[in-house]
This record gives sequence, C-alpha cells and structure tokens, in this order.
Amino acid sequence: MRTGLGYDVHPFSPGEGFTLGGVRVPFDKGLKGHSDADVLLHAICDALLGACALGDLGTHFPDTDPSYQGISSLRLLETVAKMVRDEGFAVINIDSTIMAQRPRLAGFIPQMVDKIAVTLSLPARQVSVKATTTEGLGFVGRCEGIACLAVTMVRSTSLGKTL
Repeated sequence: MRTGLGYDVHPFSPGEGFTLGGVRVPFDKGLKGHSDADVLLHAICDALLGACALGDLGTHFPDTDPSYQGISSLRLLETVAKMVRDEGFAVINIDSTIMAQRPRLAGFIPQMVDKIAVTLSLPARQVSVKATTTEGLGFVGRCEGIACLAVTMVRSTSLGKTL
C-alpha cells in the first residue's frame, strides 16, 4: 500500500463560472489556468502520481505544451489512472478538500464524486469530496482563488512493475 498527497491552487480570473471535479459551477468569475484549471482534479492527479512515485502533473502535462491548452482535466485524470494501472497499482480511495470562500459548493459535490468515481472506475463510496471556507483568511478568504488538497491510497496489483 502507498499513499499520495496532492495540492493545487488556481486564481480567479474574469469569466462566468468554472469547472471543478469535472462539473460546471456557475459563478461571476472563472479560474485561470493552462488547462481547464480544475483545481480539484489537479490535486487528485498529483496525489495519484505521488503515490506511485511518478512525478507531478506539470512533469507529464507541462503548461508549455500547447496540446494541453484548455484540455478537460477529466482527460488528464483518465491518463493518470492508466499510468497508475500500468505501474501495477490500483486506487483504493480518494479523499479531497476544496478550500473556497465562495461560491458555496455543497450542491455540486455529489456530481463531482460521481464524475471522479466513473473516471477512476471506482465505486462512489471510495471517493470523498469535501468543501470548506477559510473563514475569510488568506487568498482563499479574500476570494482571490480556490485551493484543493487530496490524498489517495493505492495498492500493488503485481501486474506491472512495482517497488
């Protein structure tokens, strides 16, 4: 068994809404990023890559590569899931926390869980997405952006190269 930790942050930008956990969230701002700026999926990807000692998201999908401009982070998660399998691991669970002062995200979380679970071929009960504010503190509290933390556990399937 191995664990991985992922963290990502994206600043708000002019726009109308953003994608989080593969779900479109209506809002009076967007999120700035090279891809779709899905901070939740980016943190989950980094946690999975970390658990398998495969580097980080920027190593595999650099923001200097125009082919990733505006790409759906669900596609990135699919690719990372394949990398995890090819390395000889299976995902046991995902636990994540979105830090956003605004907008309120509780109503979108069930859809996020479903999208992540389907993409990773996991039962929804093995995917946890939570949201919290920072009580007005820091860049998140000032509504300058969104941060996300994710942790995952994987187990060896002994199908690929491990350890």
